[in-house]
Amino acid sequence: FPEMLSNPKLVPVQGTLNVVMNQNVTLSCHSDSGSPPVRYTLFKRNQKVSTLNRPDLTPVLFNLTITSASDMGDYKCKAENNISSGGKYSKSLNFTLLEPISKPVLSSPTSQAKKGQNVTLSCLSENGSLPITYIFFKGRQTISHPVKMQKSEAAVISLFINSSSDFGTYKCRAENSFHNNTKYSNSFNFTLAEERNHSQPLIISLGLILLLLVIGFALAIPFFIIPSYKASE
Repeated sequence: FPEMLSNPKLVPVQGTLNVVMNQNVTLSCHSDSGSPPVRYTLFKRNQKVSTLNRPDLTPVLFNLTITSASDMGDYKCKAENNISSGGKYSKSLNFTLLEPISKPVLSSPTSQAKKGQNVTLSCLSENGSLPITYIFFKGRQTISHPVKMQKSEAAVISLFINSSSDFGTYKCRAENSFHNNTKYSNSFNFTLAEERNHSQPLIISLGLILLLLVIGFALAIPFFIIPSYKASE
């Protein structure tokens, strides 16, 4: 007796939904049970992409090329036979675009620091598929655990400037799931902030006061000496 089709299964032949731009991918669709022949139709966002017929229950293969972000999905497959009403649909499928990361930028709100000061370093790759993992270095020594960012935000660490060695060269490294894609940042160095001499403003203030007193005394002399001279005449 004719048998209705089961819901088809749509799977990537390459085994993963992670793709890169301009990659060729193949999707397999088939129903496990039902009466052949079967007509399979692939949809992308409810738009028909392709239709293939099978005289039996063997899978059909749909070949695609990922050329833009719109090719990510979602995809569905529809299976129909002579007794099906409206056909049966597979679960939706979406690709994830893997994008290589750009060179990260290492920065800090301040480039000058002094001993005993807390400072921060930020590392950010503006481009690249998420998540992105960052690691910070001073010289060749790792100074942080891997920091995995699920959003396009900078990874930030805090440092305590304790000695002159803490003014060394810092870098960070960024990587994501794109194959063999690891990038290092620019170098960053803190410079020693000049310590202000707190007694210097006091000396300047006292000097100005003394100068004003001298000027005032000089201006007052005519008012005292001339009247005294006239009185003596």
